[in-house]
Amino acid sequence: MKKKSKSQFARYSWQDKTLLTIGYVLIGLFVLAIIIPMIYVVVASFMDPVELQNKGITFDFSKWTVTAYQRVMSNASIWIGFKNAVIYSILFTIISVTVTLLVAYPMSRTDFVGRKFINVIFVITMFFGGGLIPTYLLISKLGLLDSMWAVILPGAFSVWNMIIARTYFQGIPTELREASEVDGANELAFFFKILLPVCMPIIATLALWQFVGMWNSYFDAMIYLNDSAKQPLQLVLRSILIQNQPDSGMISDMQSTAQRAQLAELLKYATIIISSLPLLVMYPFFQKYFDSGVMAGSVKG
Repeated sequence: MKKKSKSQFARYSWQDKTLLTIGYVLIGLFVLAIIIPMIYVVVASFMDPVELQNKGITFDFSKWTVTAYQRVMSNASIWIGFKNAVIYSILFTIISVTVTLLVAYPMSRTDFVGRKFINVIFVITMFFGGGLIPTYLLISKLGLLDSMWAVILPGAFSVWNMIIARTYFQGIPTELREASEVDGANELAFFFKILLPVCMPIIATLALWQFVGMWNSYFDAMIYLNDSAKQPLQLVLRSILIQNQPDSGMISDMQSTAQRAQLAELLKYATIIISSLPLLVMYPFFQKYFDSGVMAGSVKG
């Protein structure tokens, strides 16, 4: 009879087994620390406000309700903020990724004159900034106050993302450039028709980072936008989650202060779920690019 082959884990020494076991336990705890709050928020968003406040969450579906979602979905400020957040995030992602790639390519070329000096200037901006007041004055002088460009343009270029894209470009074989030169391709043709198609992992990774960053951002909008019709979803959520001040239309039919407080608490969970849906939908489509993109430069620095 053939002997059963040992599993890979059984071949390890006891020291390796101990380290792996500790690692698995820590990963398990980390996963639980993420999943348990998510389950709580999802279940709480369907709970009756009184039941949730008195007894906590329950998996008895007869005590669940979609009241919070109905009120959130029927509120105009949520939809306006959602529309603004989508527009800002898409425009910011397109502009940011485009500018980053256009800067990263010449910075990746060793024959680019002044490359080291410009790189030093870029790195300095990562550690030193003008601060909020000079930035606000600059935005005001440029006439961008209370416009979406005040939210989109100031942070459109990220030096950190440029460095990652530059490192990725440096990992592209030089033979690709040489072959394009033999075929008569100029710099623009090489960049747009040859280089970018083979750099989809880093492009997708940068796009995901920038979209998520703008989607979750609220501070710039809070500083530069005064018109409520231009405010993104995160400012609406801030008033509900942090300031505990949901739009009056969501709770106007509640008679008592206690009922309003209970419903306001319930609305928090529903708005968290709704605001997270776009990001949850995006990740599966970017997953195949994310691993190779985020590991750019991990071996070749």
